[in-house]
Amino acid sequence: MDRDEIIRVLRAFDACGLEYVLIGATAMGFHGIVRATEDLDLIIRATPENVERLRTALRQAYEGDPHIDEISAADLLGDYPAIRYYPPSGDLYFDVLTRLGDTARFETVDAEMRDFEGTRVRVATPSALYRLKKDTVRALDHQDAAALRERFNLKDDD
Repeated sequence: MDRDEIIRVLRAFDACGLEYVLIGATAMGFHGIVRATEDLDLIIRATPENVERLRTALRQAYEGDPHIDEISAADLLGDYPAIRYYPPSGDLYFDVLTRLGDTARFETVDAEMRDFEGTRVRVATPSALYRLKKDTVRALDHQDAAALRERFNLKDDD
């Protein structure tokens, strides 16, 4: 994953006022648990205006990509509130959600603001990441949850 690309995207999110929380492996990296990943996972606030801010930010980061216009509020606010965006660079992709079943949405994921090279980034807390990962069916999520539990001395009720 290209660090400069991540910085460019996070700066665009901040500049456009996107209401989001970073989750997944990239968020774990902010807490010192690093593992390889090819995507940036985020939950955004579920409003048409915020979906438009997402599109505006992606246009800033990936000027001229016509696929950004395919991201719609109807999709992200509908029955299947997730999209995967592949930018033209091909090095990084985005999983964007407005909710994760009944488990999580922007308003319910505990997060903290972090500074990343002068850019404000809203990152899920270790306990929030643990809650998101501990009960999934993916083996990798179970490994992530175990790493979070050990590093931050988390319990199942955290």
